[in-house]
Amino acid sequence: MTRYIRHAAVFCVLLLLALLVNAARVQLVDAGSLDTNPANRRVPIVRFAQARGDILVDGRPITGSKDTGELLRYERTYKNGPLYAPVTGFASQVYGTSLLENTEDGILSGTDAMLAPLPFWNDMTRARSPGGHVRTTIRAAVQRAAYSGLGGRRGAVAAIEPATGKILALVSAPSYDPERLSGTSGSVAESWAELNHAREKPMLNRAIRQTYPPGSTFKVVTAAAALDSGTVTDPDAPGKFPNPYTLPGTSTQLTNEVDGCTDASLRHAFQWSCNTVFARLGVDTGLKAMVHTARNFGFNDATLRVPSAVAPSNFDTTLDKAQLALSAIGQYDTRATPLQMAMVSAAVAGGGSVKAPHLVQETTTHDGDPVATTGQRTLRQAMHPATAMRLREMMTDVVEKGTGTNAAIPGVTVGGKTGTAQHGIDNNGTPYAWFISWAQAPGDAEPSVAVAVVIEDASADRGDISGGGSAAPIAKAVMEAALKSAADAGRG
Repeated sequence: MTRYIRHAAVFCVLLLLALLVNAARVQLVDAGSLDTNPANRRVPIVRFAQARGDILVDGRPITGSKDTGELLRYERTYKNGPLYAPVTGFASQVYGTSLLENTEDGILSGTDAMLAPLPFWNDMTRARSPGGHVRTTIRAAVQRAAYSGLGGRRGAVAAIEPATGKILALVSAPSYDPERLSGTSGSVAESWAELNHAREKPMLNRAIRQTYPPGSTFKVVTAAAALDSGTVTDPDAPGKFPNPYTLPGTSTQLTNEVDGCTDASLRHAFQWSCNTVFARLGVDTGLKAMVHTARNFGFNDATLRVPSAVAPSNFDTTLDKAQLALSAIGQYDTRATPLQMAMVSAAVAGGGSVKAPHLVQETTTHDGDPVATTGQRTLRQAMHPATAMRLREMMTDVVEKGTGTNAAIPGVTVGGKTGTAQHGIDNNGTPYAWFISWAQAPGDAEPSVAVAVVIEDASADRGDISGGGSAAPIAKAVMEAALKSAADAGRG
């Protein structure tokens, strides 16, 4: 009898060990596949069982969470949703996340290991920390100025602090309310279909995900390449520039919208945006130097994150001379995001240095304790500091007595460059209106804001569609808001 009891006890121990081994296998080995199994409803139930952390602008939340009492309990809410949609993105029970809601999901949802009280604590306990917060670099006043300036017209605005790379405004229009995608009701699916099929593409982040021909704003890059390579040594000396200019190897003639471009100096050509001068300069500077300078400004970089992915801006590396001439004036297949062109302006304002643009200033725990801080980082040197100083003078001339006078701010040093970019079949599409600029307040050692504005659907009237007519006033309003915000912060 004792022998049978002993055998039964050993068998029970073996069964217990088998159960423990199986439990360990499920929890440690199969946990990942079980978590991602679509049939596992526990994952979304747990994910939405607690309030999500907030995204902050000027220290105040622009997001929230609403307790619905349903199975997927907490829904995401947004304050001024359309204003901040290009920054926040959306967080949906049905369609996932985008932009900051996606890149900072670990912090916001409470799953990031840095939020745990002890290393590996959440992994061992399968617990979740309260959602942390994301402090952005956006300034509310600057964002509002950019959004109001566009007034719903298709386009985008990006504003950067040149010395640090902080993104002060990121606006895309038309926009949408991300809260329409929160929840699980039938209206969410209807909103998703409507937004994705809308002709105006409101969910497209035009500031960082859409590229445009930059037109004459690209002449800043061409001028930098010409000066750095020694193609131009004296920006005030007359050059040998015919008008019209016949593109090399073709019979196509390039003309100008203004007079006085024949044999003009670089300064005059920049101030009045002479196409013939800059097309010839691009050819004389050469493909190698043009590609090198464009890369230094950030073109052809597919790795840029802010932390959301940014569409790479393009400057072709295999061009014949005619194509190079057109690319040097921001046409052919040269394309740039508004953020990239803000980086070009910021490089001029910042002495030639290109700082890494970023949207996140700091992440914190739910209680506000710091988790991680984004530091200032230099991506590359776009041009020699002396070249940057010359370009600052030339951009100042554009605003003071050239094509960009609509961006002038009394008592403030403002530099700018207008641009009108042709596109469409045979360039018959309504041109895009561009303006890039920077502003330096009295008493400041360096400019404190750089801006890029693009408008897709400006008036078909040529006088109104120029960057100086349509885009420059928006840039002016954004720069004024940034300068006032910086002054208020200094007084605070």
